[in-house]
Amino acid sequence: MSLIRRDVLESLERVLLSGLLVVILAVVSLGVHAFWGRTQTEDVSLVTPTARGASIPTAAPVIAGTSREVTTSAPGRPESTPVRPNRIGIVAGHWQHDSGAMCDDGLKEVEINLAVAQRVISLLSQSGFDAEILAEFSPLLDDYQAAALVSIHADSCNVPEATGFKVARVSASVVPDLEDRLVACLIEKYSEATGLQFHRNSITYDMTEYHAFYEIAPETAAAIIEIGFMGADRQLLTKEQDRVAQGIVNGIKCFISGTR
Repeated sequence: MSLIRRDVLESLERVLLSGLLVVILAVVSLGVHAFWGRTQTEDVSLVTPTARGASIPTAAPVIAGTSREVTTSAPGRPESTPVRPNRIGIVAGHWQHDSGAMCDDGLKEVEINLAVAQRVISLLSQSGFDAEILAEFSPLLDDYQAAALVSIHADSCNVPEATGFKVARVSASVVPDLEDRLVACLIEKYSEATGLQFHRNSITYDMTEYHAFYEIAPETAAAIIEIGFMGADRQLLTKEQDRVAQGIVNGIKCFISGTR
């Protein structure tokens, strides 16, 4: 009797152990399935559209040489191509503002500046440039973007024997290489066309700090030219204005050619 009871108990124990093992395996299996299902759900949510078919944006790498790359020529100043690279602005000094310098016989600087500027515009337009004349304080100067801007002025009659011309750019240039080339081209070509000498040592503060330099877009190359003295150079400035204009145009073309 004792032996039979022992056999029964051992059989029952084996059954219970087997049942317990089945339960443990079932629990483990359920846990694995639950974990796998949750992982799949999270993966799917990463590509789920956020709104009206728009997927979640990802950051694209910046590739050198593409439009997404930004280079600077000075702190905080983006180096960019002018919006209208064929555009040339010509300021007729003092026009629509005042007379400028005036000689004792009544000759006004603004009259010379305007006449020369108009000839320059005509020659540039004939060469296919988008050229426009601007008044001394034109509102168009505000953030003016172009391949180049040149302001035309003449020196006074105060020193009767003085002769020659001057060209300058802004003292603190954002694009010094461009503006130095513009100045160099104007000096070379204007001297060739007119025969006048360049007066480097008589460039004034009013030229290097000319107001328009601080109004136009910083990437626009600009220069101011004093085309001669209204006393000793009067013949050239009043009777030979085509030569004067041609010298300025040749200088601009020289600059544009080098830039392109």
